[in-house]
Amino acid sequence: MYHDYKTYLTKEIAEIKTANLWKCEREISSPQSVTVNVNGRQMLNFCANNYLGLSNDTRLINTAKQTLDERGYGMSSVRFICGTQDVHKNLEKAISTFFGTEDTILYGSCYDANGGLFEPLLSEQDAIVSDALNHASIIDGIRLSKAQKFIYRHADMKDLEQKLEEASKYRFVTIATDAVFSMDGDVAPLNEIYALSKKYGAMIMLDESHSAGVVGKTGHGLTEYFNLKNKIEIITGTLGKSFGGAIGGFTSAKQEIVDILRQRSRPYLFSNSIPPSVAAASVEAFKLADNDASLHDKLHENTQYFIAEMKSAGFEIKPTQSAICAVMLYDAQLSQNMATELIKEGIYVAGFYYPVVPKGEARIRVQISAAHRKEHLDQCILAFTKTGRKLGILK
Repeated sequence: MYHDYKTYLTKEIAEIKTANLWKCEREISSPQSVTVNVNGRQMLNFCANNYLGLSNDTRLINTAKQTLDERGYGMSSVRFICGTQDVHKNLEKAISTFFGTEDTILYGSCYDANGGLFEPLLSEQDAIVSDALNHASIIDGIRLSKAQKFIYRHADMKDLEQKLEEASKYRFVTIATDAVFSMDGDVAPLNEIYALSKKYGAMIMLDESHSAGVVGKTGHGLTEYFNLKNKIEIITGTLGKSFGGAIGGFTSAKQEIVDILRQRSRPYLFSNSIPPSVAAASVEAFKLADNDASLHDKLHENTQYFIAEMKSAGFEIKPTQSAICAVMLYDAQLSQNMATELIKEGIYVAGFYYPVVPKGEARIRVQISAAHRKEHLDQCILAFTKTGRKLGILK
């Protein structure tokens, strides 16, 4: 049997490579930071989700080390058997405080949080109305539920209202959207979504993975940005970006929603607890982000500088309210060629192309960190300019 299947897979692999869609992995032999050692070369890192620069922060590292001594390496269990420590409950409280929600439930990743969200809460009597550009984890979570599915055009409020009208015959309706869309960096028009949710009696599910720590006056996410704190029923997010970049996700929501998820959400019930050291260090990360906006302010200062200088050089960057800067190239092969050339210049970035983004929308996604210094940004801009001229992108 496998001989025939191997032939099939070999053909599939060849077709992916022929279409220039093959994704390569590069080995990093250093901590995740502004500079990383990639395949033996020291490079400036501009493609990590390390928005607040906490991935290698000594405060988090020291907390994790201390917790390893005090609470051990791993839990070897799911939460409801013997996988709940005080540090897990402390983290759930810290997340709830950060977002102003009633309770929080932890998962192994935000993919698990989104994957385990809809099926326990909604049935075939209910409906989910989802933005067309939502993250794969939201899409997969919706697929796992029996609820009726409606897709509205990205950030198109007229289309959303039309879909809400169509869905109004169902018992409970939930609008699902990313807060920041990971490929473009734009934010969902949550104020308009909220108004429509009130008009049609719908709930809102908001994924704050790329917005928490980044968006809002003090980095408390899209609910802060639109002054809607405490008004969104369900927020999901990750520990893998702004809050130290380790592993873990969460759903922070109304009390009854969290209660049902603890009883019925399959990724929660059948997956090990996150390690105690990660939980404790994440508490420290949330405290830092909750009480001190300096890293958030530095991040936005860096982002605004980078965008202004790149546009001045002649590059097209999609409008963004986050730390994601999509340098548009449109051609898949060109995005790969440019990423290769930038890596030669010591700038670690990646090209994004179909199926990660729509065909004809290829780009280099640059992600800024609060830990970047001006000389890092200038070196990156210089490398982009040099490479852009070499490849005929800039004149």
